[in-house]
Amino acid sequence: MTLTLQFVPYSEIEHVSSIGRIKKLLALAKQHKIVLLEGRLRKEEEIELIKTTMEEINKEFRGIELAVIYPGNTVTHDLLQKLKVNMISVLLGDRVGVTIIGPASVVRKVKRDPDKIQLFTHHTLPSAGRRLATLANRLQGKRR
Repeated sequence: MTLTLQFVPYSEIEHVSSIGRIKKLLALAKQHKIVLLEGRLRKEEEIELIKTTMEEINKEFRGIELAVIYPGNTVTHDLLQKLKVNMISVLLGDRVGVTIIGPASVVRKVKRDPDKIQLFTHHTLPSAGRRLATLANRLQGKRR
């Protein structure tokens, strides 16, 4: 299985309804793609995405991992910096930050710090490596 990252610019979902956004992002995750969304979903949309995901879990689809990095979350005591972050938030709205949505079958764990996200994937052999391992096992079986 190849690891696919799908970048979704905010402009692609900006004029789509909340349900449409959720369906689009969930459809990409079901294709075993890790979605990098410019910006973030509204809190209600995140909640609905999680609810919809829970309803659709089955043998083929084990759910999603969701992480948001938002620059405004860092703690600062500088008044000028706070004003700047608030002004950017007012002007850009939900475009600020990055949202990562990955299928649980691919993404094992997400670690968040205020300024970064670490994404850990499940360890799998690439298809060529699997074929070599299978061939090696067959050869060992013939020797016995």
